Amino acid sequence: MPDSRWLSRLASRDRTDTALPAHRVTTAAPSTRTDPAGAVPWAVRATAAWSWRLLVIAAAILAIGYLVITFQTIVVAMLASILVAVLLEPVATWLRRTLHFPRTLAALTAILGTLAVVTLLLVLAGNSIVSGFGALADSAKAGLGQLQTWLSDGPLAIDEAQIDEWIGQIGEQVRANSDVLVSGVANVTGSLTSVLTGAVIAVFALFFFLKEGRGIWQWFVRLAPRGARVRINEAGIRGWVTLGGYARTQILVAFVDAVGISLGAFILGVPLALPIGVLVFLFSFIPIVGAFISGAVAVLVALVDQGPVTALIMLAIVLAVQQLEGNVLQPWLQGNALALHPIAILLAVTAGTGLAGVLGALFAVPLVAVVNTVMLYFTGHDKYPHLATDIHRPGGPPGALEAAIAASWEREVEDDGAEAGEPARPNREDDDAEPAAAGDHLATARRAEDGEQP
Repeated sequence: MPDSRWLSRLASRDRTDTALPAHRVTTAAPSTRTDPAGAVPWAVRATAAWSWRLLVIAAAILAIGYLVITFQTIVVAMLASILVAVLLEPVATWLRRTLHFPRTLAALTAILGTLAVVTLLLVLAGNSIVSGFGALADSAKAGLGQLQTWLSDGPLAIDEAQIDEWIGQIGEQVRANSDVLVSGVANVTGSLTSVLTGAVIAVFALFFFLKEGRGIWQWFVRLAPRGARVRINEAGIRGWVTLGGYARTQILVAFVDAVGISLGAFILGVPLALPIGVLVFLFSFIPIVGAFISGAVAVLVALVDQGPVTALIMLAIVLAVQQLEGNVLQPWLQGNALALHPIAILLAVTAGTGLAGVLGALFAVPLVAVVNTVMLYFTGHDKYPHLATDIHRPGGPPGALEAAIAASWEREVEDDGAEAGEPARPNREDDDAEPAAAGDHLATARRAEDGEQP
């Protein structure tokens, strides 16, 4: 019996030893041969997945860029009208709510009032500006000549031939890159027809943005799937608030810069203080490089008229005003309106200048700021959480989107019925006081359009 037990244990051990290699051979080999993807490392698969998605995004960006370049007159006019609409929208809203203007009259009053104010300012300062800019250019040229003389006869004792060579190289570079610098303006406004076409489109679009901009936006939101409408609407509202904050802040900052620098020039007795202020105001809308150019012109005028001491004082005033703007005014006024790093602003301005010249530099920063705000909202970071409960926010009170979309469908049905001979409802402009009956989406949306709680 002991021998039989020993033999049985030995036999079972032999069966175990022979079974294990057979199992390894039959399971490992087929999986390697029939599943090629299993042999690709996970890092390579992840890189490939990211790569084709990035290629699709790049192709979409290129397609959008091609369309923008093809229809650049329309694009520039629409962007300009949107920027102006952001500034005039509070005025039109105030006229409707406080003075009870109809929507059409409020939009026309806001546009015509703005044109009247701008025309009045140009008439009052026109003579000084028109005559001053010519003298300003002459003073800047004289200042450059005086600087050239100081470099050659002063302590640096630079050879005049070397200075002339440098000036010639700078002139060649400017001429070589002049097409890039003015390509946006030359391509878009290269003829009187383009100027008139763009102006007509901008004014026409501005009027309708002020009159029924919310309805236009909700029409676009209506095209999205039902489950994505609310998020798209909320992201668009935050982008609009960002754009409005940028536009108003830039105007205020430009005004402070112009007043500070022109006031400093006036106190120092530097001529052409008003044209310098106008130049500073206009160039303040071009980020980074605009302040440098306008400040350099102010210093050159002080140099040629008052001498190097006054020019140094003028330089100190320019730097002080710009530091006040960059370190105090913009962080305080803009707050979270942009939330862009200076490197991002510099890259945006550079890319915009390369693509569309001066116009690209003007529109690059607000466009990047709006895209940044919208993408942050889609990724779960809301820069304006108070808008979730603000009933007077742009775009209508929270929760009124579906009612507004339902109302837009009802209006289309009514319009179709009116064309077929059925009686139509009264004009929207006369329905602002219509009571919001239970289940009446149309009345609810109309009250929401004027900022009233539905």
